Amino acid sequence: MARVERFFERLVERPAARVFGTHVQPVQVLRRIEREMEAGRRHRGRRELAPDRYAVRLSPDDVGGLGPLDPIAEELASGALAFARAHGLALAQRPAVRIAADPALGPGDVEVIATFSQGWSGAALATPEPPKVSSGTRVFQAPIVAAPVAALEIAEPGRGTRTLPLEGRPTTIGRATDCDVVLADAHASRHHIRLEVRREVVVLTDLGSTNGTWVNGNRVREVVLGVGDRIEVGQSVLRVVSPGQPAAA
Repeated sequence: MARVERFFERLVERPAARVFGTHVQPVQVLRRIEREMEAGRRHRGRRELAPDRYAVRLSPDDVGGLGPLDPIAEELASGALAFARAHGLALAQRPAVRIAADPALGPGDVEVIATFSQGWSGAALATPEPPKVSSGTRVFQAPIVAAPVAALEIAEPGRGTRTLPLEGRPTTIGRATDCDVVLADAHASRHHIRLEVRREVVVLTDLGSTNGTWVNGNRVREVVLGVGDRIEVGQSVLRVVSPGQPAAA
């Protein structure tokens, strides 16, 4: 099915790129990454694991048309992370995308190679037993809510940065004084979001806020959070960090 889709894409997109002089757009690359993620997923016990490393190859002209590659690669990685969460796919690490020019490709061609990060070999994926965890094994394990599972770095407009440990109990964040975390932000709603631990993961829920809640640039109503996620509440920026990680400058 994936080969058939790629055939029709090349049949339509490549001639259009040549005739109209258009460049490949990031959304086209993201759709290809999403398909490779689905095609490369592997069953492990009750979970489905998806690749988390993506090498994207484009023609030199299409690479030049994208502009600065680092922001585009980060945007594509965030899109891949959102796709994995929306489809219940597990990841060994946060997705990473690398874009490179390939002179062998023509305008409109997109080639994506999906692989698993270090710690997930093909042999390990074929084994039904859970992997053994040692100091050198880079495998994500769901945390036990007996200690802080993560921390929240909070930066409000005109104020310094503070860090709040997320210890498992529901945490309400907003402008109202009865919130667990009170924001000095006029653009935040009185009760803006709630963070809680469900099945050993941190879940963010928007509480019907006026200006909405944004995670990694996407407006959300409810989403599972991971370390490194950036949350925008009004004009405040919240970032999920590992417990004990020093606040960013």
